[in-house]
Amino acid sequence: MKQEGSIALFQYWNRLRKGRPAPQRTEIEPAEIKALLADTFILEQDGRGEPVFRLAGTRLCATYGRELKGYAFPLIWSQRDQRIVSRLAYGTLRDKSVSVVTYEGLTQSGKTNLFEMILLPLESGFGSPRLLGAVTPIDKPYWLGTDPVVEGKIETMRIVDAEREPLFLENRAPSLAPASSNLINNGLGKVEGRRIRHLVVFEGGRED
Repeated sequence: MKQEGSIALFQYWNRLRKGRPAPQRTEIEPAEIKALLADTFILEQDGRGEPVFRLAGTRLCATYGRELKGYAFPLIWSQRDQRIVSRLAYGTLRDKSVSVVTYEGLTQSGKTNLFEMILLPLESGFGSPRLLGAVTPIDKPYWLGTDPVVEGKIETMRIVDAEREPLFLENRAPSLAPASSNLINNGLGKVEGRRIRHLVVFEGGRED
């Protein structure tokens, strides 16, 4: 995975699972990933075993020009790729695999843009499998969100080894929450700020 949205969501999911195949659905706290919510979604299986959107973020719905809740996941893909993405979703839902897909989104007017999607399994109890995902645009053209994407065409896809991937991602993206190693101490036992990449953020503000 290359996009910061995918990396940040994977790192959050990986921290929650604590070595398990997947975290519990109830462990997901929207407030902890609020910066990512607009691009995230949850899939579940319907009575026919079809992956459908249970929830979808506002920016993701705007990208596709429709409310995605209750919509069949394969239908946002080209006909040639619908069976492939169904299998990927099924593998995440049932086998607890992690998948990353790069795809080209085609709009109603014929414009195209590349996106990265990540699929992460959740433990939801017997008979009710769900997955957490995110779609991140690789570029952000001016028309994104106003010219709806009507189908996706897969460029690349891979199954991620969730045990090894954190080693490759250690310094790729800022954490959603500051780690203790990023806190700046003034030498007197008081924390004055925190480091995010090359910046130091100091708490507090102007007093009137």
